[in-house]
Amino acid sequence: QVQPVESGGGLVQAGGSLRLSCAASGGTFSSYAMGWFRQAPGKEREFVAAITRSAANTAYADSVKGRFTISRDNAKNTVFLQMNSLKPEDTAVYYCAAGGSYSALARVYDYWGQGTQVTVSS
Repeated sequence: QVQPVESGGGLVQAGGSLRLSCAASGGTFSSYAMGWFRQAPGKEREFVAAITRSAANTAYADSVKGRFTISRDNAKNTVFLQMNSLKPEDTAVYYCAAGGSYSALARVYDYWGQGTQVTVSS
């Protein structure tokens, strides 16, 4: 099984950028679809972006479309989330997940990281 570990979170001003990384170990990374989800205080976990095994297809939540970009490097067992034009409402813990299917549904993903905090100040 694969174990995702996120990094790259932090504090940034509104309008700024961050790049999250998720390194996956312990499995065949290229056999998993990958997703990013986030959870803000007092809110449910929500879908952010997903990418297929080969990176041929990507999907985004409407709230981040045009600002965030998901990508992956199968040679380095890593998936990325480039976040630009950040807004205070993007503040959340961001989770990386690996699953057998490419989906916006959290229940499809089998393996989850511990999360990384992203805080956007106004």
